[in-house]
Order: sequence, then structure tokens, then C-alpha cells
Amino acid sequence: MTRLTVLVAAPQPRSSVHAAALRAAAEVAARAGVTSPPEIIDLAALGPDLLAESSAPVEDALERVSRSDVLLVASPQVHGTYTGLLKVFLDRLPELGLGHTVAVPLAVVDDLRNSHGIEEDLRVLLADLGAWVAEPGLVLAADETHSPDSVVRAWADVAAPGLRQAVSVAA
Repeated sequence: MTRLTVLVAAPQPRSSVHAAALRAAAEVAARAGVTSPPEIIDLAALGPDLLAESSAPVEDALERVSRSDVLLVASPQVHGTYTGLLKVFLDRLPELGLGHTVAVPLAVVDDLRNSHGIEEDLRVLLADLGAWVAEPGLVLAADETHSPDSVVRAWADVAAPGLRQAVSVAA
């Protein structure tokens, strides 16, 4: 069974980024043949535990990410790149900790004209951890997160062939 995990790195729990990530995960699952429901990790809910030397909830989240076959990583753009929450969390993974994972970057930006940096930064971060990173990543304007269906479907149409192939190889 293919395991799909949604990792949300927005500073607010259950944000519009969270909702858009779940919609994108449903489309990824349908297009890539993933039938199991996604596991959701909302980093904002982990809060200060992310900075603790030892935390059972963080260790559990790291374990779930590590055993994921497909990992959708959603982050809003903050100061031109992904959130510090995401960086702090992923820094706890071992080198090549995503070596068997298909990663799907999802960036939410205020202005689509400034979206290139975060998508590229997410791609590099995930690849450095050993993941095969889906192309293209999904970039949403912040005002699209409340109703992302048309953008997500258009993106999935383009990304689906590569995702299907990568998931079949990873499984």
C-alpha cells in the first residue's frame, strides 16, 4: 500500500494552506493511483515541541514522514522562501532521510510573479534529503487557496504522468 503524507508548514494550524494541501493531495492520490487516505501533519500544531530536544509528537511526525512513499509539502512563502517551521522540522531528518520518497512541493505566494524562488527552494530542500521531486511543483496564489480546484486540476494534468511513474517505481 502506498503511503501518502501531507506536511503543512503554515504558521497557523488548519490554515487555508492546510485546506489547499488536502485538495492537492486528493488530486495527487487520484492521479497516481494512491488509494489509502493521507496522513496529515500540521507543523503549527506541534508548536514549541519543534524546538525541544526530545518530543514524542515530533518524533512520531518524523517517523510518519520517513515512511511515506509520497510526501506533499505545503508552505506559504515567507521572506521569499519556505517557512522556518519547515526548515526546523526537516533538519531533524537524517541525511537522505527521504531517499525512497516521491515529494510534491506546494507553495502558496502572495504574488505569482514572485513565486519562482520558493518553488525552487522547496525542490532543492527536498532533493537534498534524497527525494525524487515532482515536476512541476504546485504554486498557488494566496487568494486561490480557498477555492483551488481549477488550478490544482490543471497542475495535476501536467504532473500526473511523472507522478504515476515515480509512485509505481517507489512502491
